Amino acid sequence: MNPFEKVAIGDTGVEVPRLGLGTAPLSGMVLGDGLYGGTAHEEAVRIIDRAREFGVSYVDTAPLYGNGRAEARVGMSTYSSADRDSFVISTKIGRVLNAVPGGVTPEDDPDGIGELAAVNSWTRDNVHRSIEESLVRLKLDRIDIIYVHDPDVELYGEGQAVNEAFPALIELREQGVIKAIGCGMNEWQMPLRFIQRFNLDIILLAGRYTLLDHSGLSEFLPACVERNVKITVGGPYNSGILARDLSKPVTFDYEQAPDILLDRARKLTEICVAHGVDLKAAALQFVLAHPAVATAIPGVQSVAELEQNIALVQQEIPAGLWSDMRSAGLIPDAAPTPV
Repeated sequence: MNPFEKVAIGDTGVEVPRLGLGTAPLSGMVLGDGLYGGTAHEEAVRIIDRAREFGVSYVDTAPLYGNGRAEARVGMSTYSSADRDSFVISTKIGRVLNAVPGGVTPEDDPDGIGELAAVNSWTRDNVHRSIEESLVRLKLDRIDIIYVHDPDVELYGEGQAVNEAFPALIELREQGVIKAIGCGMNEWQMPLRFIQRFNLDIILLAGRYTLLDHSGLSEFLPACVERNVKITVGGPYNSGILARDLSKPVTFDYEQAPDILLDRARKLTEICVAHGVDLKAAALQFVLAHPAVATAIPGVQSVAELEQNIALVQQEIPAGLWSDMRSAGLIPDAAPTPV
């Protein structure tokens, strides 16, 4: 599989490669037991620069990631000075960032943004404010894809998204300010309602269609195929369980993985080992085989992980691996696999 093969997002004019870069782990944000590692400024910018050198032409970010730091670090990378038509950038609306009184000032901050705090909001005014402020942090004159981010985290989120955020984004798309719109979430049920109600282009689905979690397969992904809505797969390793040493504590959905999922992950690993295949290669290629899926955006914390992801998409996987996983009941018969 070619990690740099481009997939068109409907008739938007946007094309994304099969493998992009997620920037949450490069934001300096520490979540839970240190899942994102708190990557320092200089190392994060170096990794992003190397992604461009390797040919990665899709970068996803968000105001939430490090409260502006992920966007600022992309803005300090060579993407901000590259030919603007040579890459695709996506960010999100749903959080606006306010300066923390008495916090670190931009002048004393290597990221140049100071200490900011996120407020959840999907109102029309904050859609416009968020995009304008993201453009400043990214040091770009346009953003290709805007996702409505996590409206499920507040009781009022879905209502604001339906009544204000999506109509505002549709207007901006019609005006040519942005090219493609969608939502980014860790569930498939609410995105299903959104694509049934609005003409959306792309959904960032995190963790709900992976080698381990197939919950989005039976209902959501067919609806996306029917409507020509493409999928960006976030969290293809389910936040760690498909990418870490299973003899040690690992995470699933940013929390300690339960025993039942650890058992399934170990069985998947055994089959991969029997076929001489890296579990992470199977995880990436499994999701990319579905016709609804345009791209996957695993996060990285080092240049080595970045290089490895590129190699994993290209690793040869024998057909017998997939048939063994089906026979063991580890992947559904309805799930497409690479040919």
